[in-house]
Order: sequence, then C-alpha cells, then structure tokens
Amino acid sequence: MQSHDQSLEEQIARGVDILRSGGVAAYPTDTLYGLGADITQPAAVEQVFEIKGRPHGMPLPVLLSEPQDLTLVSDDVPPLAWTLAERFWPGPLTLVVPRAARVPAIIGARGWTVAVRVPDHPVPRELARRLGSPITGTSANLSGGPSPYTADDVHRQLGDSVGLIIEGGPPPEGRASTVLDITQSPPRVLRLGAISWETLAGIWGDATPATAR
Repeated sequence: MQSHDQSLEEQIARGVDILRSGGVAAYPTDTLYGLGADITQPAAVEQVFEIKGRPHGMPLPVLLSEPQDLTLVSDDVPPLAWTLAERFWPGPLTLVVPRAARVPAIIGARGWTVAVRVPDHPVPRELARRLGSPITGTSANLSGGPSPYTADDVHRQLGDSVGLIIEGGPPPEGRASTVLDITQSPPRVLRLGAISWETLAGIWGDATPATAR
C-alpha cells in the first residue's frame, strides 16, 4: 500500500506498527528503496523472501539505527569493523561480520556471517530505532528485477504484497553500497559500490584489490 496523503511522521509510525506485528514495509534509503522486516521474527523475514521471489540460499542484509547496534547482530565484532564504522557510517558501506546465534539463521542463508550497515537516511534508521530491532535491508524489488529508486518503482514490481511503501525524506541516490567481508584477512570486497576499494584499503595499508571470485 502506497501512502500519498500521510505525513512522513505518520508513515514511519505506521511502518513501525507493521514491522512490530510481523509485517513488511518498503522505505527509502540512501542507496535504493529497501524492503524491511523485523529480523527477530523469522516468519516476517520469510515474507521478504516470498515477496521478492528471492532464493533462500541468498543472505539478507541488515540495517541498524546506530553503529553501536552492531552488538545486536554480532557477539564477536572485529576491531576493524569499529574502525570502518566510525569512518563510513552512516553511509554506503556494508560490513560482513560474524553472526550472533540470536540472529535467525535465515538472515545469513544459514551461514555464520551477517551483512550489516547504518544507512545515511533518516527513515530506515528511525524505523529500526523505534522498533528496537535491526531490520532487513534488501532492495524492494523482485529478485533480479530493476533497481527501485522510487515508491512507484516498488509498487510496479511488488504491488500490494507490501504492507506499506513509505514516501518522503531524501530520495535514494541510486548507488549500491560496497560490501566488504571483514571476517577474512585481508578483507575481501564482495561487491564494489559507492565506496572504492582504494578508499577502504588505505585504512589497513593494502593496495591490492582483493575481490570476490
């Protein structure tokens, strides 16, 4: 359901209610439109896979309200994560860190890691803050479909399968986040995006672009 006549505050409040009750909402981020569910509710996360037609073998990224919320999803946060978070969060950098057992396995495709970031956009951060839980941050489109830059893009692909499509706040910039796996040494780029390898590698003094095979 799109909301053309509600204020942003009203939409956020409604979005939190939907997420808390186990539903799914779409929202703008600094990169693209995201599809959110409360990660502590496996049935809600399952809905995200179903709505997108996303294979269960693919993990879902997670969005946090604040950098310190890393401890909500990982019990073994690498020191480098805090260094990168201080430099790049809020912003378009996704970090792959060890997944805490309390994070449903479906989030990490039953693996031991979780991909997480703090977006530079007030809407998803406020949703997560008021909910008191991280939310899923996958793109709000059909799996393999066009990237969603607007609420209309989301509605064209997902229709009324989403409880709410929030409109308002800064528009997405349309550049995907860079995904960096810091559970490896040296860290490995899984997806190049808005932040370059050179910018990242300069932090730990490695000029060799280690990218995913």
